[in-house]
Amino acid sequence: MSLVTVADILAAHQVTRPHVWHTPLAQSAELSQIAGGEVYLKLECWQRTGSFKVRGALNRIAALSPVERARGVVTASAGNHGLGVAYAGRVFGLADVVVFVPENAATAKVNRLEATGCQVHRAGADYDAAHRLAETYAREQGAVYVSAYDDPFVIAGQGTVGLEILADLAHADVILVPVGGGGLIAGIAVVAKALHPSMRVLGVQPVASPAAYLSLRDGRAYESYPAAPTVCDGLAGGFGRVPFAIAKNTIDDVLLVPEADIRRAMGWLLDREQLLVEGSGAIAIAPLLSGQLSAVGQRVVTILTGRNLDASLLRTILAEGAQP
Repeated sequence: MSLVTVADILAAHQVTRPHVWHTPLAQSAELSQIAGGEVYLKLECWQRTGSFKVRGALNRIAALSPVERARGVVTASAGNHGLGVAYAGRVFGLADVVVFVPENAATAKVNRLEATGCQVHRAGADYDAAHRLAETYAREQGAVYVSAYDDPFVIAGQGTVGLEILADLAHADVILVPVGGGGLIAGIAVVAKALHPSMRVLGVQPVASPAAYLSLRDGRAYESYPAAPTVCDGLAGGFGRVPFAIAKNTIDDVLLVPEADIRRAMGWLLDREQLLVEGSGAIAIAPLLSGQLSAVGQRVVTILTGRNLDASLLRTILAEGAQP
């Protein structure tokens, strides 16, 4: 049996639709010219809480029983998933939401998390370490652990991005999806391959954290990965078991992108499209800007997954773009 079905994603759409925005799918004239095809930007950077993560969080928390809701929830996050869980907690009236973030989490995301009123624990050298601490907390306190990606309900929620894309552009040829733990690409792949089997679903990952690429190459999930420094904090770490079980049969390939190309993509989106997009989202257009992937004669959708970017990093990116 399939871990996540189109029916699950349609049900998630009904649950999440009152609480999320159907984000625009906008064609980029300049990027289309550069890539040689029709290139569209799925603006999840304009989503509530600033990223797509709220979709999965809403669907997962909606599925909790009254007893589970009373126990409260805990999660680990680089920031965006935590913001989604905090938002979903307010929607469904949870008294206790606890979020573990790594010590290197972006300050902008931590500040936004603290402003929601949830309990924030900044602990662990990286996402994988924060994840282990959050799971320990859940066992010791009796809270429900809400995974950022390794959960069928979360994956179904993220898959609603795919439903929106196909509603707005029924016959795309390629979808470029940023990949970290794999919840988003797994959900989108379920929708795309069920409704349009010839559509190619390509993951995009930083060279600094290639867990999805390695998982598909080696035939096993790398659930933790010691990522090198990257501006894609939301993509750093391992690839989930549930996403891997889906991805191994539905994802066509994973492209690896160097840091310089990601930073260039962030600056390009701000300069040419007036879009503030964090590295974990801007990576989606990087293969098209660099020529790593050709879009000649094709309709390509790129998912800009979030906008929660530290001001200090933004200043650095702008300064790099201003250099001759």
